[in-house]
Amino acid sequence: MAAGGARGHQFKVVLLGEGCVGKTSLVLRYCEDKFNDKHISTLQASFLTKKLNIAGKRVNLAIWVKNWVKELRKMLGSEVTLCIAGNKIDLEKQRNVPADEAEAYATSVGAKHFHTSAKLNKGVEEMFLDLTKRMLEKDSNSKPDATAKPGSTRRNIQITEDEPQEQKSGCC
Repeated sequence: MAAGGARGHQFKVVLLGEGCVGKTSLVLRYCEDKFNDKHISTLQASFLTKKLNIAGKRVNLAIWVKNWVKELRKMLGSEVTLCIAGNKIDLEKQRNVPADEAEAYATSVGAKHFHTSAKLNKGVEEMFLDLTKRMLEKDSNSKPDATAKPGSTRRNIQITEDEPQEQKSGCC
């Protein structure tokens, strides 16, 4: 997931979640310090980058937004650094998941939980910085094969589509 060296560390970050929970808004807020109240739901993957300097180390993040959740840990195992964002804290009265339930879930999957609002710019920077620091720590603690080139580890992932669902009515 990471490659260190003369050009610095490079990490791939994937935001996963159900539709309309604010994944793209979090990325836009973090990478471009923008928020769009009229954002239309992201239908395909979106991609942005962010360059950081943490403790004198150059870090490039490639951030992807995806709508699939369940297969991540199964496919990538322990090499994934997870965090759970309880986004839209500005809409607390419309909360769907109780905070203690979100905390318990994060603990159960080995993730850290953050309360965020892309709209109010709350907790976004802290979440991405914590995630990046934990990825740097995991990367520096890993013991690569002496014969491997930095960043040469590859893993193939096969993604299979769900069976098409029968349309109930309407055009879509």
